[in-house]
Amino acid sequence: MKLLMDEAVTLLQEAKDKHGDKLVYSCSLGSQGIVLIDLICRYNLDIRIVTLDTGRLPQPTYDLMDALRERYGNMLHILFPDAGAVQAMVHEYGVNLFQKSVENRKLCCQVRKVQPLKKALHGMEAWITGRRKDQAKNRGDIAPVEDDPVYGLKKYNPMRNWTEKDVWAYIREHDLPYNKLHDAFYVSIGCEPCTRAISMGEDPRAGRWWWENKDTLAECGLHVSSLKAPKGEGESGDGI
Repeated sequence: MKLLMDEAVTLLQEAKDKHGDKLVYSCSLGSQGIVLIDLICRYNLDIRIVTLDTGRLPQPTYDLMDALRERYGNMLHILFPDAGAVQAMVHEYGVNLFQKSVENRKLCCQVRKVQPLKKALHGMEAWITGRRKDQAKNRGDIAPVEDDPVYGLKKYNPMRNWTEKDVWAYIREHDLPYNKLHDAFYVSIGCEPCTRAISMGEDPRAGRWWWENKDTLAECGLHVSSLKAPKGEGESGDGI
């Protein structure tokens, strides 16, 4: 555990030293995200932390936001999608458009997630993610630092070598707040209608967009550029 912590903190410090105020941590508030928040605050790294409120998050995620505020202070910057864009999308395609086709689902993610994140990354040089190699088969080759051609930034992945077991050992050791949906076998938590619990042996991201074909790339578009997706996929299409 100490080696993993040292590795993560070293990479975070390297990113901060190199990019200063032009560095941002985009946090999904998943279990590994809670560890990163704690490391950033514990070591006073002064890294801006943002998260996305898509407008369709489950209540336990909002409860976690409040718990983090109580523990660490007002350090979490919550981003929202453009209200006009959401209204236009819902008017055109319906409230539950994401269940009708993969294209509609990607459009919903684009409006509610990707566009707000783009605004947060505007003017930045680098961003930090909580992605881990063991989260999905298409994340097995995550490097410490990557070039992100979609956003034109450096991408730092300090949690890449942590396992689910490592993450929860850290959370329990430090008595960190976490999303209570994890106790109900939710592993990858996104929007409420697009997230379900998984069964023993299922891929950790099987609970996301489970109604789609199993061969569909189960990413919302925030990180697909690092997964060698087809040209344009990163602009239309997680970790968050």
